[in-house]
Amino acid sequence: MDKQELGAFLRSRRERLRPQDVGLPSGPRRRTPGLRREEVAVLAHISTEYYIRLEQGRGPRPSGDVLAAIAGALRLTDAESDHLHVLAGTAPNRTGLHRRDVRPSVLALLQRLPQTAGFVMSAACEVLAWNDLAAALMEDFAPLAPEDRNLARRAFPGPQRTDATLYGVSDAAEFRLSVVMQLRTTLARYPTDPAVTGLVDELRDASPDFARLWERHDVQAAPMLTKTFRHPTVGEVAVDCDTLTLTDRDQYLVLFSAPPGSPGAEALALLNVLGAEASHYPR
Repeated sequence: MDKQELGAFLRSRRERLRPQDVGLPSGPRRRTPGLRREEVAVLAHISTEYYIRLEQGRGPRPSGDVLAAIAGALRLTDAESDHLHVLAGTAPNRTGLHRRDVRPSVLALLQRLPQTAGFVMSAACEVLAWNDLAAALMEDFAPLAPEDRNLARRAFPGPQRTDATLYGVSDAAEFRLSVVMQLRTTLARYPTDPAVTGLVDELRDASPDFARLWERHDVQAAPMLTKTFRHPTVGEVAVDCDTLTLTDRDQYLVLFSAPPGSPGAEALALLNVLGAEASHYPR
């Protein structure tokens, strides 16, 4: 049970709600953002003192029924409710290291997708495997050290790297937010993995933007269904974006494709011919 993170998460979810969101009158002289603690306690049918202790990181481990009641009172999404249970230690918790070895069948699948740019990403946002078209669309990851293949570092560069173009994607702000949400969820699952904890500490210290988004305690991102790359050689490449979860290794298969005959498909076909040498995004 991570008492401090649990308290901070509860507080962040409480402060985002308005009384009218849960059927309560707003009333005058509200000095606190969102709901009052006693209002959450009433909605969850628990004592105000107990809820306050949870928010302050002083409470004992809550039961699954209490967590479900609090999740209902705070109108949590399924992903947020799962995160709440992980923080409270009432859900299976992966306390080891996140996996970075990619299943051979997935590696073979990547190479059988000649018209689709694909890569495998770890739970900590590291690009683990990719096909030739992904290298042409994004960059050739082969010569990079593992730490430089991490998309979180690419999204939130430290002082030594001023560029954060993210391959010219059209949804850079949304992508950065999704990276923060992904890492918060990963940290809850792997709280003792030094690669995860070190990455989060590094980004919080190096990037004010990351630190600001981290303090929001959000854990669910909207799915990215389309994306446009502003490629340095072929110009704009509009693609469909599909992310498949590889549950056995807690990894993600990310696929960029385009409908046949579309400008995006034509751009991908040209990149297939040009190869990774066509990708010259600044670093």
